[in-house]
Amino acid sequence: MKSTDILTQSLLFIPDISGFTHFVQTTEKQHSEHVIAELLEVLISANTQNMRLAEVEGDALFFYKENHIPSQEKLLAQVETMYTAFYSHLKMMETNRICPCQACATAPNLELKIVLHCGELQFLTVQGNRKPFGEMVIEAHRLLKNSVGSDNYVLISRKLADKIGLQATYESMLFSFGEGQDTYDGRQLPYLFAVIDVSKLKLLGFEPPEMVVTNRPPDFVMEWSIKTDGYEVFEMLTNYRFRHLWVDGVEEFLFNENEVTRGGTEHVCVINGKHFNFSTVIKEAPVNQLVYGELTSDPPPVHKLYQFYIIEPIDENQCVLRVEQFWKTKTLLQKLLMATIGKKQLTQGLKSSIDKLQRVMEDKNFQMTEV
Repeated sequence: MKSTDILTQSLLFIPDISGFTHFVQTTEKQHSEHVIAELLEVLISANTQNMRLAEVEGDALFFYKENHIPSQEKLLAQVETMYTAFYSHLKMMETNRICPCQACATAPNLELKIVLHCGELQFLTVQGNRKPFGEMVIEAHRLLKNSVGSDNYVLISRKLADKIGLQATYESMLFSFGEGQDTYDGRQLPYLFAVIDVSKLKLLGFEPPEMVVTNRPPDFVMEWSIKTDGYEVFEMLTNYRFRHLWVDGVEEFLFNENEVTRGGTEHVCVINGKHFNFSTVIKEAPVNQLVYGELTSDPPPVHKLYQFYIIEPIDENQCVLRVEQFWKTKTLLQKLLMATIGKKQLTQGLKSSIDKLQRVMEDKNFQMTEV
């Protein structure tokens, strides 16, 4: 480990997801971790000022820009871009949600605060990684613990505000700054802050999930009684990390590991070197049912295959799993093939997989732990 004596005037920029501690303590841990990971990825992608990412700090990101402080216009635009990306993603998560767990249900309540500071940085090199440290880094992190009466704000240190010419009287459609200061280690740190009104953000559009209306009987249907909690069965079905435990014949499952499955989520099954693409679809269901649906256009001879897993919990130790398939064909040849060999191939594989799912879920030694 070595340190350098080079001091540089740099920008420090810390987006911090508010409500994270409460979120993790009171919701399902695995899904809360995936939700936070998704949001951090969104914030990283929204870095338009080419800032360097020094550290991922749990629920926060620590960016810096060495030897350069962008203009007032660019910094405020960067802040707005991050808020827009963050709340656009939360809106998408809320709209496309299929998971009933508290982590997914309460994710839209998360908020974002961003702290900006500047000063002379020192750098520490540890195992080849060069990271900023020093008094300014400490100050920037302490500014996260302030007396602003909100968890959804941007805070700009007075030192940086003076540097970029930002006045406490500055107002725009999104920003209306006020002044504040707090004492840390016997020293006062003044700052400007603006509480962000989410309703004034121009949220980004997103692709809504396909809402399927099944106005005819399914082409295939089968039921299983499974002696375990229906919510655990739902997690087994929707969490692609568990697919290898019950689906045979698939060489690999490709999916976004930092994403909770929701409407529109995609995954790929690799079978005999061929890629079969699936997307999650939604259909209306009674409040006492959990429904997960998939659409694929890849397996011949069908044009489209909709498959719905419908779970009806009975109590904490038993549920009924109903699987429905709806096929769409475009040509007479496809209809003939489905009537002869296609139906048998599709349903045999499905029955084998669900039989295995039932055995896995009823295994008293099985523990649902992500790998």
